[in-house]
Amino acid sequence: MVNPKEKLMSDVRKRLLELAEEARVSLAALSQMIGRNPSYLQQYIRKGSPRKLDETDRATLAGFFGVAESELGGVEEISLDSRIGKRMAGWVEVPRLALDASAGPGAFGTDELPFDSFRFSARWLRERDFDAAMLSIITVAGDSMEPLLRDGDEILVDRTPRPLRDGVHVVRLGEALHVKRVQQLRPDAIKLISANEAYPPVEVALADVDVIGRVVWKAGRL
Repeated sequence: MVNPKEKLMSDVRKRLLELAEEARVSLAALSQMIGRNPSYLQQYIRKGSPRKLDETDRATLAGFFGVAESELGGVEEISLDSRIGKRMAGWVEVPRLALDASAGPGAFGTDELPFDSFRFSARWLRERDFDAAMLSIITVAGDSMEPLLRDGDEILVDRTPRPLRDGVHVVRLGEALHVKRVQQLRPDAIKLISANEAYPPVEVALADVDVIGRVVWKAGRL
């Protein structure tokens, strides 16, 4: 005879995987969002370890997907208002912009209107010293950054003005946006490096490129 509790846990793990696939976000990215190691939710779904989600983790994931906590193993709230209030409290909407990086012309500024948003935990943003007002999400186009970033991945870009340091950034070169690994060569020059070795590095004068922001998170298909 199947243990009802075990069946419930199995259904919860299946539902979490369905939600992740529908949202096109990896289990590793979700694990990092709730402050866990990248393999945490993979082990939870595939191996049943941990046996059930921590209450805080469950609330964070339910809020991200916009579903009731009961779908992820929580107890249904009695009051509809309290359920909605609990789900929405402590969350920040980060705009998704209809822009591609690495392909085609485009602008990246306050005149761009979002077509949707991703919901992030305010605590998660604070822990990483992110200012929500300086965050935007755009889509990766092309294969120049594979396997690090794939065509169709969505990236969180932090536009907070900071001293330039090596890392993956979104830059504007001419009229086109690109996502590249940026390496400082000299005070007046940088190198734009693709993860895909089929694309050679490009050295550009710092005056000729506009560094839009640093890529700090990604979401994509499994």
